[in-house]
Amino acid sequence: MLVIGHRGASATHPENTIEAFQAAIDQGAGGIELDVRRTADDILVVFHDAELPSGRRLRETTLEQLPKQIPTLAEALEVSTDLWVNIEIKNLPEDPDYDAKNAISLAVAGLVSAHEAVHRVVISSFNIDSVRRIGAEDRSIPLGWIVWGGQADPASLVARAVGAEMTSIHPQEMLVDRSFVARAHDEGLVIYPWTVNDPNRIVQLAELGVDGVMTDHPAMAVASLAAG
Repeated sequence: MLVIGHRGASATHPENTIEAFQAAIDQGAGGIELDVRRTADDILVVFHDAELPSGRRLRETTLEQLPKQIPTLAEALEVSTDLWVNIEIKNLPEDPDYDAKNAISLAVAGLVSAHEAVHRVVISSFNIDSVRRIGAEDRSIPLGWIVWGGQADPASLVARAVGAEMTSIHPQEMLVDRSFVARAHDEGLVIYPWTVNDPNRIVQLAELGVDGVMTDHPAMAVASLAAG
């Protein structure tokens, strides 16, 4: 089962930084999850929030003006050549940098293709339309839909993911039970629950047959799985 470092998952480095990604690698993670937004000059950068700690909106800030610790997506792909990468596009309607045309999605897909990383990524989002926009142009890139526990019942979530031609579904871990796994796998979906920080739950999910887990503690997850 794939252990995925959530935003790099480092206690000593800020999340979504090159240092955090390296820390996840050092802890034995086979993959990393990262978040992507755009700057004022349309550079894809790895950052979770729409605003910087100063309160300034990322979309109104150029790459040159950003804190140096914020990497571009290109830099993240270059340092993670031996890893599986979940690229989460941040693009919800309530976000101040919301892109209704989903141009950010096509930009991400284009960069992934340019780096010849299609074989080792999944592009995901809470906004299913953002990833479906990629599928309308290029079906070679794996696509995932992120869902949380307050959404509709699991059966309808799986059905919607299948209808949107997703490759994977990324459920909040509380949604996952034996029937969810069976239903999703029967429909050909890969399952990557998030964010799983309890060692017993990680082992339980492995026994249920999920394909990977996102965790803030990769070393713990690797050790728990090894211990059985």
